[in-house]
Amino acid sequence: MWLLALIVLALIFGFFVLPKLRLRYVLAKAFPPAYSKILRQNVPGYSRMPTHLQMQLKRRIRQFLYEKTFVGCGGLEIDDEIRLTIAARACLLLLNREIEVYPKLTHVLVYPSAFIAPRQQMAAGGIVTHTNQTLSGESWSDGRVILAWDQVAHNPHTEEMGQDVVIHEFAHQLDSEDGNVNGAPILPTTAAYRSWSQVMAQEFERLQSALAQHEETLIDPYGATNPAEFFAVSSEAFFKKSHELAYYHAALFELLKTYYRVDPREWT
Repeated sequence: MWLLALIVLALIFGFFVLPKLRLRYVLAKAFPPAYSKILRQNVPGYSRMPTHLQMQLKRRIRQFLYEKTFVGCGGLEIDDEIRLTIAARACLLLLNREIEVYPKLTHVLVYPSAFIAPRQQMAAGGIVTHTNQTLSGESWSDGRVILAWDQVAHNPHTEEMGQDVVIHEFAHQLDSEDGNVNGAPILPTTAAYRSWSQVMAQEFERLQSALAQHEETLIDPYGATNPAEFFAVSSEAFFKKSHELAYYHAALFELLKTYYRVDPREWT
């Protein structure tokens, strides 16, 4: 019996205690100066963040890098710049919030540029068609996020458009944590869900109406696809076009500010 007890204790230590001790050790290590340089170069607004947010972000980044596996695809070799840039932009969504660092995510796959994803569609009469779609990012419910590196770093076009594929795909990760990808992430109260549903539905319909009338929109038109995409592109706008979003879509901005618990206008 004592041998069995020792085996059980060893298993408990190996599965539950040891990983926490290792994480504590990782989080206690100093943040390398070379890493900070990458953040200043590749994370817009980082240098203007208050110190306490910078410290939070660094802590989240260290945990992200410890827990998630990066995989280079299409011949891309993963280096510190790729890992740090993606981890930092993903962790912007977690500041000031006592939540896990994307607990369902295990792997980040990175291609050098846009990648081809196979698609299967069923038409009327049960006819199945197979197509290929070119993507710059994709979030999967099986623990994977896929990104095109040329759309992440040093991309003047996406900066000008206020787009960020990392923020977009990791907003989908937050959305999926309750098991449903429906544009509503986990919220603290029933009242919060009611408020979320009301504001998001109004803004979603507003975007669709503007596009039907061929009007230019601040929010990426792709958000009109469905509520999940609307949440993702709204998150991009919140972090990348915060001043404009607050002015033209005040209710949406306040809703997202309450959810994300930061105000990017202070450092963008």
